[in-house]
Amino acid sequence: MENLTMLTDLYQLTMMQGYLVNGYHNKEAVFDVFFRTLPFEGGYALVSGLEQVVEYIENLTFGEEDLAYLRSLNLFTEDFIQELRNFRFTGDIDAVPEGTPVFPYEPLIRVKGRIFETQLIETTILNLINFETLIATKASRVVAAANGGSIMEFGLRRAQGPDAGILGARAAFIGGCQSTSNVLAGERYGIPVSGTQAHSWIQCFPSELEAFRAYARTFPDSCLLLVDTYNVLESGVPNAIKVGLELEAEGHHFQGIRLDSGDLTYLSREARRMLDEAGLKKAIIVGSNDLDEETIFAIRAQGALIDAWGVGTHLITSKDSPSLGGVYKLAAEGEHGVFHPRLKVSENIAKITNPGIKKVVRFYDRAGKSMADVIALEDEVFSDRKSLTIFDPIQTWKRKTLTNFRTRELLVPVFREGQRVYELPKLQEIQTYAKKELDTFWDEVKRLANPHRYIVDLSSNLYDLKQQLLLTINNDIKANHQGVE
Repeated sequence: MENLTMLTDLYQLTMMQGYLVNGYHNKEAVFDVFFRTLPFEGGYALVSGLEQVVEYIENLTFGEEDLAYLRSLNLFTEDFIQELRNFRFTGDIDAVPEGTPVFPYEPLIRVKGRIFETQLIETTILNLINFETLIATKASRVVAAANGGSIMEFGLRRAQGPDAGILGARAAFIGGCQSTSNVLAGERYGIPVSGTQAHSWIQCFPSELEAFRAYARTFPDSCLLLVDTYNVLESGVPNAIKVGLELEAEGHHFQGIRLDSGDLTYLSREARRMLDEAGLKKAIIVGSNDLDEETIFAIRAQGALIDAWGVGTHLITSKDSPSLGGVYKLAAEGEHGVFHPRLKVSENIAKITNPGIKKVVRFYDRAGKSMADVIALEDEVFSDRKSLTIFDPIQTWKRKTLTNFRTRELLVPVFREGQRVYELPKLQEIQTYAKKELDTFWDEVKRLANPHRYIVDLSSNLYDLKQQLLLTINNDIKANHQGVE
């Protein structure tokens, strides 16, 4: 992975110099990464990007060219430049494993360490987690809409740059896509690659039939033909059938056809009938053409007979929800391992943060279904031998009593004192894990439109701490205001 140390906002560096000048650089801080609103108006998000965060942290070092550039800005002192020359991350990081379904306000990553170090990494962590989580979530929705039909990701040409194309393909695979058209992503991450021919291939030959036969000669055991260059039902499918039968007669398996325009429901039904009547019942039909989860769901509901789907622009760009909106907020600060909770206050209730060093506990019933999540203080313990009443932190009258449950803490150790203690899983393992985790949620939570809101509450201790801090801050503001008068 390319060294991303300089991939940061200028104000991270100016604050770091300010901490150094004012003697605050060794103060300890805890930051949380979380988001406030679910993308796509959906029921969950699928966290992704941790592997890239790990690689970033492990390669975090300023080179001499970096230092020379920063010096040229005439903003920074030589003492600060020297601190950067010796910079290494020495703190702790806990994170939710990639592929885990997550919800608003839950800490996805918790960073603890010197403020001089924890401040720098905000921008890059958010850049990596926000994008990949967004694309993994979008892919998960597309896969759900296909209801068993395989999804091929092929949005590289429409992605916002090479990095988005590569990391987007990775995230899409975590979300359940079975392959990508992106060869570099296939090489780098071991994702299966797929693709056949474009319309230009068909147009380069004297006739559509000759183009099909040429492709079949070149790839007799993986021949899938694009049938909409001229006329799907009058030309494309009949010619594909001729070539398919020729391949089958020679002992090869004809893979199928791809529809890339027109009424996919009608065309797929007619094409299926024609293929079956010709004896090519095992040939598959692939559908493409600016698809997303809503279109796929609607086409399937109308009776389309499509076995696999190619999804590009809407997936790789997350067209209907272009950003996740994850944030990185201070939750505690202190010295020598003694921390004090910190709270950001806002007139907008949604922007008031949750203070203290926190964890996320997921509660399951005995059948293994997820019941609720509770954001709690780090040292809290929940016994499965006792019932637990939880309540909505805003609408506090909404309460639910959990009984006969088991629990799981979502945050796991990734770095301790700057050293990685987490073994990164293989990408296929993450995809399998994500599917297994999604299976623990009821279908109502995963519904594409108007999903059931999954319960995420604060523990009583965290709720009380938050209210106490809000009251203290409010009283302090009143006292200071009266003093000014």
